[in-house]
Amino acid sequence: MRLLSPYSWYFSGALLIVLNLFGCQRLGSKVQRPAPLPQDAFVEAYFNHSPSTNYQEPYRQLKRSGDDLEQLIVQAIASAQSTVDLAVQELRLPKIAQALAERRQAGVEVRVILENNYSRPWSDLTEAELTKLSQRERAHYDEAVRLIDLNKDAKLSPTEINQGDGLVILRNAGVPVIDDTADGSKGSGLMHHKFLIVDGRILLVTSANFTTSGIHGDFAAPDSRGNANNLLKIESSELAAVFTQEFNLMWGDGPGGKPDSRFGINKPLRPVQEVTLGNTTVGVQFSPISATQPWSLSSNGLISKTLSNATQSIDLALFVFSEQRLADVLGTMHQQGIQIRAVIDPGFAYRYYSEGLDLMGVALSNKCQYETDNRPWQEAITTVGVPQLPQGDVLHHKFGIIDTQTVITGSHNWSAAANHQNDETVLVINSSTVAAHFEREFERLYSKAVQGVPMAVLDKINEQQQQCTQITQANNSNVSTIGELVNLNTASQEELETLPGIGPKLAQRIISARQQNKFTSLEDFDQVSGVGPTLLEKLDGRVTW
Repeated sequence: MRLLSPYSWYFSGALLIVLNLFGCQRLGSKVQRPAPLPQDAFVEAYFNHSPSTNYQEPYRQLKRSGDDLEQLIVQAIASAQSTVDLAVQELRLPKIAQALAERRQAGVEVRVILENNYSRPWSDLTEAELTKLSQRERAHYDEAVRLIDLNKDAKLSPTEINQGDGLVILRNAGVPVIDDTADGSKGSGLMHHKFLIVDGRILLVTSANFTTSGIHGDFAAPDSRGNANNLLKIESSELAAVFTQEFNLMWGDGPGGKPDSRFGINKPLRPVQEVTLGNTTVGVQFSPISATQPWSLSSNGLISKTLSNATQSIDLALFVFSEQRLADVLGTMHQQGIQIRAVIDPGFAYRYYSEGLDLMGVALSNKCQYETDNRPWQEAITTVGVPQLPQGDVLHHKFGIIDTQTVITGSHNWSAAANHQNDETVLVINSSTVAAHFEREFERLYSKAVQGVPMAVLDKINEQQQQCTQITQANNSNVSTIGELVNLNTASQEELETLPGIGPKLAQRIISARQQNKFTSLEDFDQVSGVGPTLLEKLDGRVTW
């Protein structure tokens, strides 16, 4: 795709369209920043690439657009009078660590939970350990060195480590820290939460890790401005109590205590909890859930239910989108005339397991095998794309906007791993005021997105079709139908047989049973001979009545 120059955009009038999307106004030759949007009285929304604000990034001294998410976190911690509970996958930023240390020294109870892969100071690693790091881990280490090395001599002095290594700062201050091995295991899928509770009344929930890459940008990439992330600041004792309960399950007895911390699926089933804050409602659910539990009770089940309420539009900005059932729900909504638009991180949008491919009507195989139940849409859409981001940055959001009224967000990627393995947060916020902030961020990303299936992906598909001649016939039933829900009361025998686990004989028994009494729930359906817990789990999220 050839991008037009700024002058071409100007003379074509396209620049005006883009500016209007952001609420910008042009005065003479100057482009004014869009005015900040009103904030909800209880739920404030912030974005590290917001076009309406700017700040000077503290580590590279860059003046840039966006909300300073680190400063918002530091301010919340500094306001603590009694307690600070923090659960975040990775914490490396020294200003946040110093704020926690200062509160600890002031007598505030501070507790921190990290992911076990990121719970050790980088500066503790020996030369022998450094040689064993993967390429990705080595890049993280090199970034940490640049952050800690204040005098830029490529050496880390004890003073620099004590002032710049976030985890050393916590250790020196005696801040108690555990990770997801505190339950006696080797760790959960991922301790992927990113929330902060202050004094049992102020709650920060974000998609960002507390790193230079997650918030400000990478030292190794001069154009980087941080992975695209959001942060919510919520004032509610009731909602904070819900998060404190989740935190306490993971914390257990804390450092040195019994291995009674509970991570991953060892935590009890926690249903959706909803809190009303003025005119705004906030629903919260924590992952994971065992695969033996009904999918409808899971976080992805909550996302599915929320998407199903759409009457006009669904806009998505997702780091990872690999949950087939959510693509199937979107397929049903698309058939009902709902407008669907999506931006997906370029690193994941075109992988074989990406559901963005389904929406665009194409499929990629993995070594000549499609994913189980893969369903590219016959009525494909072209309103799916990848954003154009500064080099070094990724789209790290995990949000959806329904009818410009309801927002799905949190730390939870739209994947089976997030649903069944990781410790995650999903929030569903019903507020047009909050939604407007997310819609502005979506339009910022979407207006610059490269939409549709790239030629390179089409070439790869054609190459696979030639090299993997067996996949077209073997997977024809998987890739030829849109993922719509099957109505158990009206489906033909042939339609019933397309469902996993239902053959000709069971399909006949289902038809006979519904002629006696229509199905009104999965419990009714369970009365049919041959239907049991295993089949119900396979069908949950795929059928209606």
